Amino acid sequence: MSDADSFIDEVTDEVRRDRLFALLRRYGWIAIVVIVAVVGGASYNEYRKAQQTAAAEALGDQMLAAMDADAPADRAEALAGISPTSAGGGAVLDFLTAAARAEAGDTEAAVAALEEIARNGDLEPIYRDIAGFKALVLQADTLEASDRRQRFEALARPGGALRLLAEEQLALIDVSEGQTEAALDRLQQILQDAEANTTLRQRVSQVIVALGGTPATVSGVQQG
Repeated sequence: MSDADSFIDEVTDEVRRDRLFALLRRYGWIAIVVIVAVVGGASYNEYRKAQQTAAAEALGDQMLAAMDADAPADRAEALAGISPTSAGGGAVLDFLTAAARAEAGDTEAAVAALEEIARNGDLEPIYRDIAGFKALVLQADTLEASDRRQRFEALARPGGALRLLAEEQLALIDVSEGQTEAALDRLQQILQDAEANTTLRQRVSQVIVALGGTPATVSGVQQG
């Protein structure tokens, strides 16, 4: 390479550096803004997560403190004074409050708390279904059998998490209406269902025997 070529390369490099510095002076703030935004966003996310964790822990501590009360009515009153900070936390709080109300004999208030959960569209369907199921069970002596049947049938839909438990309740409604054969058929189907757990099978078998039936054999083992 000649001296002339070397000189030209040096000049070219200088020009490139000058242009780069000029671009940085003109547009460098954009890169700074991007960096600040990325770092700030990450910091905010971490801060938000920390805040959510702290709020959840505080809510848990409040609920545990409320549950320390000896009398169910006192527990219910203490739980009712807690303000949840999220939909999930509110659902847990309502479940605990409903349980305390029911234990204290205030079924109406317990049902109201559970139905509030069941109507909360911000919650996962499983939580709403559980709340609806518990509310119906608590109203076994106060709600018309036809109304309970309709709502339990909705919970017994295929693929529903509470399908078998709802079927069990429907069988009990059959029994209360004198439809023993229909109840036995429904209970035998529960017994044969692959998703039925041991506790449910044992409970269903006992009802079948009490109704004068014989529990079906499941996987070669007599249930009873």
